[in-house]
Amino acid sequence: MTRRSCLVALSALLARAADRLPANKNVKWALGSNLWNSFPPVPFTDILDVMRDTGFIGIRLTQFPQILTKYNITADQMETEVNKRHLHVITVSFSSTPADKPELHEQTIVKAKEAMTYLKRFGANHLVVFSPRRGQTPETFAIACKFFNRLGQTAKDMGFKAGLHNHLGQMVQTPEEIDRCMEMTDPNLFYFSPDTAHVHLGGGDVPKILEKYKHRLMLADYKDAKREGLGTSFLPNIYDLGDGEIDFPACHRVLKSVNFKGWICVDLDIARKGIKTSYERCGAYVVKTLEPIYT
Repeated sequence: MTRRSCLVALSALLARAADRLPANKNVKWALGSNLWNSFPPVPFTDILDVMRDTGFIGIRLTQFPQILTKYNITADQMETEVNKRHLHVITVSFSSTPADKPELHEQTIVKAKEAMTYLKRFGANHLVVFSPRRGQTPETFAIACKFFNRLGQTAKDMGFKAGLHNHLGQMVQTPEEIDRCMEMTDPNLFYFSPDTAHVHLGGGDVPKILEKYKHRLMLADYKDAKREGLGTSFLPNIYDLGDGEIDFPACHRVLKSVNFKGWICVDLDIARKGIKTSYERCGAYVVKTLEPIYT
């Protein structure tokens, strides 16, 4: 085989490989850094290489800003490495644990501004907001929701959108609590950033909830799950896309109905066959099952 024919064959092989990666057109695909906390430590660049190789071109940073210390990387270094691979930092997982405590609101606003200032260097404009712990009274639930509006206004002033991320073990876990939070917050200030696995494990019908709040949809986690055997830890109930019980084609039809243009984060909490293998499997599901519905 000549050198030219080798190059042609290699180009064809690379093209076929690229065809199997998510298209990242209207729907752009991301992953979460938290999964790597369950595995032996690696350089942050290893995470970026998995993203590049599997087509999940965005990342949601967890445990920010501590993640910079964990991976011994500066903000400038992270920006350089991300840009080198043509990737994106899309948001952070922002904890609003003090949202029900008015005496801590100012401090939380300062931290939110710091996070959004950091994200701006990557061109990001979303702040994913986790709610306080469970066990809220009606009064403290209302205090938290009022604070979410303030947080949303702060985000808007900085050119961002802030949105609720539902989660087991937190203030907003059940479908009723999602409804309550959405009703008690301003749709022009505070948006919805659902986690499909936690909606499902919290007793919700994922496509119906996405449909109900499709006009407040800011960003979403596509994460599969099975309810059977749900215990004190939800990790064993999390699965790669297509291996669980969630109707993602129906979810994707909701995205299509609103001409969604934005990020979907496949924020896996467990990777039974290894991180890269799980994201290759999820990417194959995206290409084969979801992209024919809406890309």
